[in-house]
Amino acid sequence: MIAESKKIAMAAMRMAMAESREEEAHLKDGFGRHGIRTVAVDYGGEYLTAIKKIVERAIVAAKREGVIQETHGDEGAVAGATREALSQIMPKAMGLNIGGKIGIARRDEHLSVAVFFGVGLLHLDEVAVGLGHRAAPKEIKD
Repeated sequence: MIAESKKIAMAAMRMAMAESREEEAHLKDGFGRHGIRTVAVDYGGEYLTAIKKIVERAIVAAKREGVIQETHGDEGAVAGATREALSQIMPKAMGLNIGGKIGIARRDEHLSVAVFFGVGLLHLDEVAVGLGHRAAPKEIKD
């Protein structure tokens, strides 16, 4: 049996690795049938200047797609997991451009953010993957 945190981490990684919007939609539907809410966001730019923008985009996308609620705890969980994922690619990405996708997945209190980026200069690309997990507060029922 796979631990719940690993299932959610795998969902986030699969969303980050989706090659098209159609594949994202297909994955999102499949995960949704298992109670996992997901979203993916494309991003590109210079690594150091991108950190703040990537964290902001992750939070906005997660709220927009209903992965999280607009609460301090949920937003903090996404921000923390995103920064953790970005810190894992820092050794490869420092001073270079990145381009790729951010995947976010959540079920109950498990929330994961994955980044899957090409890193490089011109056509000399490397690949970098990062993953962060946070325990997010259980949802508030209206």
